[in-house]
Amino acid sequence: MSIYQESPTYSDQLENGLSGPSLMLDRVHCQFHGDSVVKDINLHLEAGEVVCLLGPSGCGKTTLLRIAAGLQMPTRGKVFLGSSLVSAPGGVQVPPEKRNVGLAFQESALFPHLTVLENVCFGISSMPKKQQRTRALELLGRLGMADAANVYPHTLSGGQQQRVALARALAPSPRVMLLDEPFSSLDARLRDQIRDDTLHVLKELNTATLLVTHDPEEAMFMADRIALMRDGEIVQTGTPTDLYCNPAEPFVVNFFGQVNEHRGVVHNGVVTTPLGHLEAKGFEDGSSVRILIRPEAVKVRQLEGQAGDDRTSHVLMSRLLGPTSLLHICAHGPDGQEMHLHAKVPGVFLPEQGQAVSLELDMSQVFLFGE
Repeated sequence: MSIYQESPTYSDQLENGLSGPSLMLDRVHCQFHGDSVVKDINLHLEAGEVVCLLGPSGCGKTTLLRIAAGLQMPTRGKVFLGSSLVSAPGGVQVPPEKRNVGLAFQESALFPHLTVLENVCFGISSMPKKQQRTRALELLGRLGMADAANVYPHTLSGGQQQRVALARALAPSPRVMLLDEPFSSLDARLRDQIRDDTLHVLKELNTATLLVTHDPEEAMFMADRIALMRDGEIVQTGTPTDLYCNPAEPFVVNFFGQVNEHRGVVHNGVVTTPLGHLEAKGFEDGSSVRILIRPEAVKVRQLEGQAGDDRTSHVLMSRLLGPTSLLHICAHGPDGQEMHLHAKVPGVFLPEQGQAVSLELDMSQVFLFGE
């Protein structure tokens, strides 16, 4: 049974005449050779909404996307596109080409013998020729590729090919777009630009989109909601702010970036750390807790004229990362506790090795969990 579950009553809603979301996965389960790779997943997408399936490799993200596309039959559970049942036990399995979904993958897979314009027109061949051309050029224009309409794919860069592949997938006006790590093969600067362009187009066209990614930053940029997966289950779903600021468990905190970790015991409603006494609401006295502190939660101030020692918090190393600086710090508490931690601070802030510092915490980025 998955840790997080959305409402399991979607079939009942349809029977009562209520309109459904663009895509609904209703208790979807999938096994390969007896092993469960997707476990009773409930997930929905509304029109115009971008939902990201986020998680480590092998957690079931792509399998879930393939089930939504009709490329993989679930072991049990139902898939709806709008009010239409497209996959269910008993042999209901509408093929991908009849589902009105758009697909884009990591590799663009353009037809090399067709021009850019012909590639985009391929999926709308039932339209009159003039309408095909108008639709294709409109989408190429939105994605900054109109000038390349008459060239062949091999003359384009990887990023340009990916834009054309997206235009081709969007040309038939799919009810749902399914994107499987479409930006992962691009270099960082180009990836940022294409992600931005893609998001604008998806929002302008009001297209429901399910995006698979293992990149937390990409998910936070692209998604209205994120479904974070682990071992075939959804651990937590919500807005990027929900997952980043209100994580359900340590796995969620760690997945969104490096954290400083400390363990302590609650006494009189607080736990003592090298960074001071932290309030521990909701924990019984004597209970052990894991304390996860994001590097950006650590506020650092130099103590001018002082050098660090075995009783004073001090800098071990500092590195400039561009817009931020990363400090390695040895923190010392008043009761002799010691902790090696990382602090990420804005701007060029590079204190010398051994510089004494005082430390404060932004408690909105400090999380306590029971052992």
